[in-house]
Amino acid sequence: MKFALFVEGYTERALPSFLKRWLDPRLSRPIGIKAVRFPGSSDYLKNFARLAKRDLDSGSLIAVIGLLDLYRASLEFPPNSTTDAKCEWAKAKLERQVGDSRFRQHFAVHETEAWLLSEPNAFPTSVRTRIQDVAHRPELVNFQQPPSKLLQAVYKAGGRDYKKVTDGTILFGRLTPDSAYAKCPHLALLLNDMLSLAKAAGL
Repeated sequence: MKFALFVEGYTERALPSFLKRWLDPRLSRPIGIKAVRFPGSSDYLKNFARLAKRDLDSGSLIAVIGLLDLYRASLEFPPNSTTDAKCEWAKAKLERQVGDSRFRQHFAVHETEAWLLSEPNAFPTSVRTRIQDVAHRPELVNFQQPPSKLLQAVYKAGGRDYKKVTDGTILFGRLTPDSAYAKCPHLALLLNDMLSLAKAAGL
């Protein structure tokens, strides 16, 4: 039994194994998670509903989980909305387009790199001290300087560029899921939703 995880971008290819490290110990047997990558948020928003319906109709999935970075989501949010209100509004909007309770839309606030910021010890020594101030509330790293741009700045100060795909994949392999879960409420919503769906399916 498995989930399809709809994502945009190459860094997110590391997410299935990361999510499984939190989910599997809480289930009676390991869950499958298959990443379906979209070239970007615009392509995601254009095609996700059609592809979600197709995949759900196949009958081989527990659910389709959509995941977008809030920072990159090309949506016209209601003006002056809080972060939580933006996520709730966009979640309802996109789930209505699929019209199936087995599709669940979630958002990384403000990017999946926020999850990495929750654990400074996963980073090279030259970077750790520069992110300590944000590690306790990484989802507050927001639209003004989103997590990937913050990482680019601190890596640059340490003498090299942050390589989103290469470094991000390595860091997700080092990241402790429980640490990110405890510090990133929107990640916790995603994981709790997947856990509930998996248990309801008999796992």
